[in-house]
Amino acid sequence: MSKPKIAIVVGSTRAARFADVPTQWIAKIAKSHADIDVEIVDLRDWPLPFFDEVASSAWAPSQNEVAQRWQKKVAEFDGFIFTAAEYNHAPTAVLKNAIDYAANEWNKKPAGFVGYGSVGGSRAIEQLRLIAVELQMAPVKSAVHIAWGDFLAVRQGEKKLEDLEHLNQSAAALVNDVAWWARVLKAARAADAIAGEAQAA
Repeated sequence: MSKPKIAIVVGSTRAARFADVPTQWIAKIAKSHADIDVEIVDLRDWPLPFFDEVASSAWAPSQNEVAQRWQKKVAEFDGFIFTAAEYNHAPTAVLKNAIDYAANEWNKKPAGFVGYGSVGGSRAIEQLRLIAVELQMAPVKSAVHIAWGDFLAVRQGEKKLEDLEHLNQSAAALVNDVAWWARVLKAARAADAIAGEAQAA
């Protein structure tokens, strides 16, 4: 079986976003993991409108062409790590919108989170965990929380994320968890597919 493919989803599209910094940092750590393949997925490259389909794609095919391509992209992956900026105690609208534009493509795959903000994006991540459960994902326990002091030090150029050992440890645990669950769930999905084919024969 091929190695699980993990997407690192950049959860902000603002011109002045901080997201590129944790994205490149966690991607480097993830790419050093021998058991997974890693790809950065930037929501700037997916100009989805605000969700206006007749129903979730779980129930009716999406009409929007970008949405259709987005769903195919999500389906390529076996697991996800989302960068999560916190806006008003919640994840960004652009990330929630992108999540809503896919449905079955998320199912039975792990989700991990790298949050930043006043308390390390923890409130945004808590909401994202609930959303992930609704989509039948497996949100992992480990997460990275870049708290306000660390965020400012990095933003102002006083430190780099690589310099902060507590964050490096959290990142390693997160990647290990996502890699393990991705491998296990990929095998389980493959077994389900084989069983389904056998029943249909």
